[in-house]
Amino acid sequence: MWNNLSRVLFVAALVAAGVAAYLYWVHGRDLEQNLEALKGTNHELVQENNRLKEHVVYLTARLKEDIAKVSKEKEAELDRLRHTHDDMIESLRKEIDTGEIRITRLADRLSVNIVDKILFPSGEASITPEGTKVLERVGQVLARSHDKIIRVEGHTDNVPTGKHLRATFPTNWELSAARATNVIRFLVEHAGIDPNLSEVVGMGEYHPVADNGTVAGRSQNRRIEIILYPHVQALTKDLSGDRKLPARRATSLKPAPDAAPPKNSK
Repeated sequence: MWNNLSRVLFVAALVAAGVAAYLYWVHGRDLEQNLEALKGTNHELVQENNRLKEHVVYLTARLKEDIAKVSKEKEAELDRLRHTHDDMIESLRKEIDTGEIRITRLADRLSVNIVDKILFPSGEASITPEGTKVLERVGQVLARSHDKIIRVEGHTDNVPTGKHLRATFPTNWELSAARATNVIRFLVEHAGIDPNLSEVVGMGEYHPVADNGTVAGRSQNRRIEIILYPHVQALTKDLSGDRKLPARRATSLKPAPDAAPPKNSK
């Protein structure tokens, strides 16, 4: 009886060992397959990483080139503005000396501040003959600034418009807007200023430069300001326009297959 039991146990042990060996072989084969798949994926990832590094190097070099180009263009723009400033001062020397016109330049902006009595009769928006002569000189200089926005602002003091004017100009807003509009129209029609690069704004009494409590202060606040500032253009040019980006190789990264569970043997 014990001999039979020993033989049964021996056979069972052999079967168990065989099953274990088979399962070990199957699992090992699956692991080898997964390892090969991971090696392939890793190779593709290394290639993609190298390509991205090359792309970063290219973009960095391109950025440096663009910054250098913008710096040169900015320097040239400021140089042109300096010439415009000097020409404006030379053309309006008499009015500047009498304090009727003030010209200021700050960075890439130029402002021409003209007191209203040079250009308009009191309470009116029509330009006087003397005013047209001043604007003709201003326009001759502005016409050479093709790359600038020309903004004309009308300003007043805080004294309400008189009763006889309120039918036409109910408030200082209407008066300042009408004056600024007439100035820009004159510059467009007589000096050839590009209307597409022009702006006109009626500021009314709300941006004073002096104290409205004094006669001298109110006189300074009644003014036309002509402002030149850069024309900012949208950067719509694609980077791949004149300088091609490095060709990108299409890469399809396949996920590594999940490890297969050991197969059960019946």
